[in-house]
Amino acid sequence: MAKLETKLIHEGEEHNTTKSVVSPIYQTSTYFVSEDIAEFAHSTSTVKFPEFYHRHGNPTSSQAAAVIASLEKTEDALILATGMAAISTAILAAVKSGDHIIAQHTHYAASRTFLLDFLSDYGVEVTLVDQIDNEAFASAVKGNTKLIYIETPSNPNLEITDLEYIGKLGKDKGILTMIDNTFASPINQVPAEYGIDVVVHSATKYLGGHSDLTAGAVCGSKEMIAKVWKRSLLLGASLSPFDSWLLLRGLKTLALRVRQINENALALAQWLEKQPQISKVGYTGLESHPQHQLAKKQMKGYTGMLVIEIEGNDAFGKAQTILNSLEVFANAVSLGGVESLIAHPASMWSSSNEEQKKKSGITDGTLRLSVGIEHIEDLIADFSQALAKI
Repeated sequence: MAKLETKLIHEGEEHNTTKSVVSPIYQTSTYFVSEDIAEFAHSTSTVKFPEFYHRHGNPTSSQAAAVIASLEKTEDALILATGMAAISTAILAAVKSGDHIIAQHTHYAASRTFLLDFLSDYGVEVTLVDQIDNEAFASAVKGNTKLIYIETPSNPNLEITDLEYIGKLGKDKGILTMIDNTFASPINQVPAEYGIDVVVHSATKYLGGHSDLTAGAVCGSKEMIAKVWKRSLLLGASLSPFDSWLLLRGLKTLALRVRQINENALALAQWLEKQPQISKVGYTGLESHPQHQLAKKQMKGYTGMLVIEIEGNDAFGKAQTILNSLEVFANAVSLGGVESLIAHPASMWSSSNEEQKKKSGITDGTLRLSVGIEHIEDLIADFSQALAKI
């Protein structure tokens, strides 16, 4: 069986029916011309048929989906236009009015808004629990619970959910389990190995890796992906042909990028932990992380994401000074690219109220870092000069 690095280059090559080494961009909305009515009917009804109409699928998206499904060790995958398209479409394929979802207090802000605000308008009940408390998930199960939706490590506080426990709970209770695996990437974490049914990604982040596209991915059984695909036909969040090609290109270097990012992030976290201006460093690779042993058990690497808390009074002002002073780290949204980014979650999470921010561990002095592939000495030097100004 081919190794991971080889799969990233060659998986799904059957979807490239040309003789070109690099899959072409199929820049067309309509792929299929046929005089055979039966053949036409087959094309329009076949799940993810790659050469019929763009909303149904395209060959490059099919190849990218094959790579991601292989990485996540699921039967199939579907590529969509954004991470939120993947998350919302997958959830809408799993629940209906009258159903109940168990989720966490800490989720990506847009996911949380979708769960609490959007779904409530359509009669879906959502219960939020503390993700580090296994029993809280079990206690929240009801007769109409159809989905357990988790995110680990969580955004932005990097708390860990016990994948093995959730996988078993779902199987024992007959409840579908779904995870946002964006922060980890399939290089660092493969939830299917722990019995998780469905994996979603913002492929904008690590999978694409170059901050030049938006995309999403849903991974699961063929049956589940067929359901998601049918929802996607009506919701219409198809990934453009060019972005499919960019995603496929980005995936080829995923293992190399993530390993360098992991190395940089651990070294930077260890250095930041020693700085007097920082009261706390949250990074799953640090022994000081309260769930380090669980992270070590279910993760192969610790990601490029870390969170820090600024020490002392006027945390907001100090955070602003750091953001203004950094030269290598850019104050920008998103994450998982080759460049290092930093963000102030309390300002970004505008859709969350103060109580919600508190439950998610967000304060005025919280800063979220996405570590890139720059030289670690430059990253440390950048933070050193910025911290000296507060």
